[in-house]
Amino acid sequence: MLLYGLTGGIATGKSTVARRFVELGMPLLDADVIAREVVAKGQPALDEIARRFPGVVGPDGTLDRAALGARIFGHPVERAALDAITHPRIRQAVLEQSIRLAESGAPRALYDAPLLIENRLHEGLAGVVLVVAPREVQRQRLMARNHLSAAEADARIDSQMPLDAKRPFATWIIDNAGDLEATRAQVDEVWRQMLANPEA
Repeated sequence: MLLYGLTGGIATGKSTVARRFVELGMPLLDADVIAREVVAKGQPALDEIARRFPGVVGPDGTLDRAALGARIFGHPVERAALDAITHPRIRQAVLEQSIRLAESGAPRALYDAPLLIENRLHEGLAGVVLVVAPREVQRQRLMARNHLSAAEADARIDSQMPLDAKRPFATWIIDNAGDLEATRAQVDEVWRQMLANPEA
């Protein structure tokens, strides 16, 4: 089975691109969904997080994501501590899901991961789809979606690897600054290229 990577910056519209690939028949491994599963109530990772970050597990025994986010945002050491707990488990879950898909006969699948390149997860994949949008578009989307100020939106954008630094690792680049139809057309073309070249 060929496994492709999908990544992009915050508010570039990666979810829109992922949905279109799914509509076209591509199985999706979503790192964000898997990340939530590994820290669900009763999972070993949640116990480790509770010990390392006291106060981030609510009375109901579930993770208080806002409290945890406040602890790690802008604090590289704290973020690294969280990553050390969650990332190995996420990688293992992705591997297990990939194996199940391959055994089911799926010829290809898409691994959607925001930190695909930062964590060098793109290495060994059949190709990488990078979703980009101008910074101002990212800022406006973040302000509207997350009710952030311009400064807060910029801080979120600046906390990530710049999109231009990700471009050299991309097999395909989808510009998601336009309307939905323009984005879907670009995804459809990437899909055609994937089908036409089954080795890449």
